[in-house]
Order: sequence, then structure tokens, then C-alpha cells
Amino acid sequence: MTDNNNTSLEKTLVDTLIKERRSDRRWKIIRSFVWAGVVLLYAFLIFSPKSKNTDASTSKPYVSMIRLNGAILPSTRFSARKVIPELNRAFSDKKAKGVVLVINSPGGSPVQASIIHDKIEQLKQKYHKKVVVVGLDTLASGAYLVATAADKIYVNPDTLTGSIGVVMSGFGFNDAIEKLGISRRVFTAGTNKDRLDPFKPLNPSDATKVHKVLNQVHQSFIEDVLQGRKGKLQGNREALFSGDFWTGTTAVKLGLADGTGNVWDVIKNEYGVTHYKDYSARPSLLQTIIGGARTELHVFLAENKTHLSAKMP
Repeated sequence: MTDNNNTSLEKTLVDTLIKERRSDRRWKIIRSFVWAGVVLLYAFLIFSPKSKNTDASTSKPYVSMIRLNGAILPSTRFSARKVIPELNRAFSDKKAKGVVLVINSPGGSPVQASIIHDKIEQLKQKYHKKVVVVGLDTLASGAYLVATAADKIYVNPDTLTGSIGVVMSGFGFNDAIEKLGISRRVFTAGTNKDRLDPFKPLNPSDATKVHKVLNQVHQSFIEDVLQGRKGKLQGNREALFSGDFWTGTTAVKLGLADGTGNVWDVIKNEYGVTHYKDYSARPSLLQTIIGGARTELHVFLAENKTHLSAKMP
């Protein structure tokens, strides 16, 4: 009888302990979800962009604004596929006094830049709205090509401006694979299909071909600049179109830009308003958090590069 009582007591204790453990586990899961919700809410409040309508009061005059940042490539936010819908919305806003493009880009694809440039020209003719570009850190190459579609270009005194040229680069590995004792076998249908093969010595006819193509693209670039900055360019044309770049102050003297100033001054002086409506596409919360995490990682690695290198054997 005593053994049965002991067994029953042990079973009761075990059942009670199991219930307590389950309860603890349940509360841990609930606490985890609560903390996750708090973190996401905190991240949303910090990183989420403001509403596009908060910058422009419906009772006050404003301009449409689009921010164009980064390299101009088909896969980036500064691409024809991403930018053209923003341009359509910005220009079609009947209440907007004009369109301001805030650009910070070193350039990129000449095709993407040309498509965006031509779209701006088309929308200007359709909606009859003045377009002003404000360059930030960099307004170069393809980004400058886009800017020439505007009625006026403003830059910061230190904005890197210009770079009216075209570049194509690569590597040659033919000596490297020869030293390694590697032979490469390439089969083509078409005598020029393997042009610029990096594992073969540079063929003079390939170099001639590349220069011809680059010159054609460069000439199209020059024609757009001449059209967009008609009557404004100063100085030696050969130097202007050499692919060189200048500070914003010098760019104004050369006629590549109309003046220096920040966004707020330009909006006020050109349109007589102090408000804007931002039509730039914004990244999602997840993209913002991931982007912020990547930035923090890069900063951490940069700050600890020397320390980590010292530890390497």
C-alpha cells in the first residue's frame, strides 16, 4: 500500500513538473513573439520613410520631386524601369508647379541613361513643366546625361560634375594561363564571336572595333549635351568632352551647370515655393532593415580591419 502511495505521489510530482515546464516553454514562446513585435515596431518607427504627402500640404503650392541615387544600371533603382513610372506620376501631378530631380550618381549604363533622358524630354513637351536638376555629391557621366534634359542644372560647389565620356574595361589573362600550363579551347560559329576573349592576346582589329563603338556612343552623348546646354557651354569643347570632371564651382564657369545651391534654395528661387511632394519609390521596411544591417556590417568591418589584420597569422 505504501509503495502504491509512493508511486502515486511520484507520478503526481512528475506530472506537475511536466506541466510547469510546458507552461514555462509556452511563456517563453509568447515572450519571444512579443519582443519580436516590439523590435519590428521599433525598426518601423525608425527606418520607415515618411508618407510622400507629408512634405506637401494640399493648401500650399509645391513641386514634384524625384531622388535618383546610385549607379545607373538595369538592376538598380536608378534604371529606366524604376524611374519612368516615377517620372510619369511626378509630371502628371496637375497641382505641382514643376519637377525637381535630385541626383547623386557616378553614371552607369549609357542605354539606361539615354532612355531616362528621352523620357524627361517627352514629358516636358507633354505637360509643359519646368524641370530643374540639383546635383549632390556626384553628377557625372550617365547621370550628367540625364541632367541635360532639364531646363536648369544646379550643383553644390564641391559636386563632381561632368565626365562626358564613355569607358569600357576588362582584363587579359593569356599570360597567366600560359604560365599555369593551361590551354583554352573555344569553338565559334562566326569569325568575330570571340572578340575580346580575355584569355587570348588583344587583337588589333578588336581594339579598333571597340574604339569605333565607344566613339559612336560618345558622339550621341555629346549631341545630347550640346542640345541640352545650347548656348551655355564655355571653354574648349575638346576639354569639355574629354571625359574629365570638375568641381561644381568650375562646372558653372564652364557652362555645364547654371549655378550652385542646395535643394531648398533652388525650389524657392526657381518655383517660388517651399514645399515638395516626393514621388521617389521608397524601399520596403525589410529592404531598409537589410540595407541598414549591411551598412552597419561594413562600418564594423572597416573600423576593425586593422585589429583583425593584426590577429591574422
